[in-house]
Amino acid sequence: MADREEVRTRPASVLEDPSAQTIARTYADALLEAAKDTGGGGDVLDEMDAFIEQILDKHPEFHDVLLSSIVSRDDKIALIDRAIAPHTSEIQANFLRVLAQHDRLDILPLIVSEARKKYEQGAGKQRVSVTSAVPLSDSARKKVYDQLNGLLPFDPIVQEIVDPSLLGGLIIRIGDTIHDSSLRTRMKQLRASLQERTLNEIQSGRDRFGHN
Repeated sequence: MADREEVRTRPASVLEDPSAQTIARTYADALLEAAKDTGGGGDVLDEMDAFIEQILDKHPEFHDVLLSSIVSRDDKIALIDRAIAPHTSEIQANFLRVLAQHDRLDILPLIVSEARKKYEQGAGKQRVSVTSAVPLSDSARKKVYDQLNGLLPFDPIVQEIVDPSLLGGLIIRIGDTIHDSSLRTRMKQLRASLQERTLNEIQSGRDRFGHN
């Protein structure tokens, strides 16, 4: 958080660390491999998500202690053993210990996000974000899903985002590919087209005037 004062030896955000994504993917692979022994990678990821949302996000003091650079690794592991391990699965507790030992607890959300993507892809699924100006109705949601399901080579997991500035239409993002049919974008394109036509007409008039 921007309003938290903390001595840091790393970038303020893992997004500023160009190697964070690569590191997160390595740990994500390790988490999914360990989850195979439990017979349910989805359950492990759900537990990790719950820990992030219910514990780290809702208890900033606890979050800061686990991520603080001035708290030793041994103290973090002791905290995990005392406060987390008795209330969670062995695989989650062990994974948190490993992250604490290697000073990687700060990228836990990124690790879980990468693991979730790989788990879903392994099940023939992939997340697709659909941004609309207003919340989709049940019929519109079904129509969007059916169209995506018929076009894509995987089962889409539709994530809905509401952005009133779009005015209308949809923005669909699949991985790094964006399909923008929003009214806002179409209006920008129309303005650009009108400006270009006006400039061409002005230039054409100047050329005629110059020749007269």
